[in-house]
Amino acid sequence: MASSSDIRKGLCIKYNHDIYKVIEFLHVKPGKGPAFVRTKLKSVTNGKVIDNTFPSGHKIDEVKVMTTQYQFLYNDSDYYYFMNNDDYNQIAIEKTKIDYPDLLKEGENVTIIINTENNNPLSVDMPLNVILEVTHTEPGIKGNTATNATKPATLETGATVNVPLFINEGDLVKIDTEKGQYIERIK
Repeated sequence: MASSSDIRKGLCIKYNHDIYKVIEFLHVKPGKGPAFVRTKLKSVTNGKVIDNTFPSGHKIDEVKVMTTQYQFLYNDSDYYYFMNNDDYNQIAIEKTKIDYPDLLKEGENVTIIINTENNNPLSVDMPLNVILEVTHTEPGIKGNTATNATKPATLETGATVNVPLFINEGDLVKIDTEKGQYIERIK
């Protein structure tokens, strides 16, 4: 058993008869009243995100997990297939357990969190950002650059993100995998 002071990003806990992963947390110590921890939890079974507040010293049931590096191989309609970099075993993971599956490129290395009790994969942690090529976008029109105007662009993986007007087809862009947003153009 852990307490609310042990809460950190990525921690997997048992809560309300389900397993949740901590996405965000904030320790709050108000001037009046007891301290507490405000959290944002994501269910690893159905992907639902909930907000919860734990009082200071509250006991939480931590799930023992193991993290392993895997390489993304391919996907079909419902499953994504990964290969363990150490022993070359392959596993299939449902699309719902991946935050932004459209940003996964073949050969990309990810970290998979596995429950040690039953060896079931809980979630897939992608790298903080990925570099992808723009395969289709409309050309930017001169004169529309007075504000932070954006346009949709299709990437090599099939994902669509909003990019600035100066991005053209064939450009490499860095994408934030936590939010699925454009960061910068790569020269």
